[in-house]
Amino acid sequence: MTTETLQTPVLRTAAGRAIPFLAGAGFVVFWSSGFIGARWGTEYSSAVDLLAWRFLIAGGLAAMVLLVRRPRFTQRDVVTHLGMALLTQFVYLGLIFIGIDHGIPAGVTALIGSLQPLLIATVAGPLLGEHVTPRQWIGLALGLVGVGLVVAEDLGEGHTSLLLFLLPLGGLLGLVAGTCLERTRKPTAGLVDALCLQSLASCVMFIAVATATGQMTVHGEPGFYGAAVWLVVLSTGGGWGLYLVNLRLSGATRISSLMYLVPPTTMVIAFFAFNETIGLLALAGMVVCAVAVLLIRFRGRLGPV
Repeated sequence: MTTETLQTPVLRTAAGRAIPFLAGAGFVVFWSSGFIGARWGTEYSSAVDLLAWRFLIAGGLAAMVLLVRRPRFTQRDVVTHLGMALLTQFVYLGLIFIGIDHGIPAGVTALIGSLQPLLIATVAGPLLGEHVTPRQWIGLALGLVGVGLVVAEDLGEGHTSLLLFLLPLGGLLGLVAGTCLERTRKPTAGLVDALCLQSLASCVMFIAVATATGQMTVHGEPGFYGAAVWLVVLSTGGGWGLYLVNLRLSGATRISSLMYLVPPTTMVIAFFAFNETIGLLALAGMVVCAVAVLLIRFRGRLGPV
């Protein structure tokens, strides 16, 4: 047996471990960019207007890709992806962006979003047949504590109405429901085709709402279109695309656990983009979140859960 023969399984094993890690790390960075883009874009216009332009661009690109690729979708896949577009993009993004637009701090929004791993584990996990170990339960609870430390300063701010918190909470429920829809129906369409179909459907929904409410406008500020392009490339293509990749690679419980890393990552990006300070509690929370995700995602020394 040659040295090359011995090395081949090792290389394949290393590559098999590296792909989920890189997909997870990329998802955290790109998903976090959405909060940055939301803050940037809503400085120029309403959340509905921003989302309409975001998906107008994304939907136009998706239509061109579908015309070139000409994929064949089954009726089941079409229904599944339309449902996912409604739940995970129209409902989730719409309510999250509107909440931020109405003054809910991004940190509070992120804390509400960090309830997703617990909802997936307690409600969706049993339905999807995903068993949660005692070590993972500890990680889920620890992650929530870590996110609380990261956004501790935002939690002290007052709001005019507690009803505003129903917006990000409703968005979170939409994301959880859409995740469960994908895991139960298991669509067979390729990831690129799925992303394009969902983006095209979201384009129609957001433009319809923006037009009906008189919020669809043409802007003269380049910064607004910069924010829209940022959201299309980094959030839709990168964030949501890698969400679908991780969902198929890892399952609902493990992809949702990465949500614990989104608030710390968002805070780091905001530090460089908006010169926002990072306190000692936030730094401690980042460490706690990292430990929590390790507990949830890894078994033993090297093997992923």
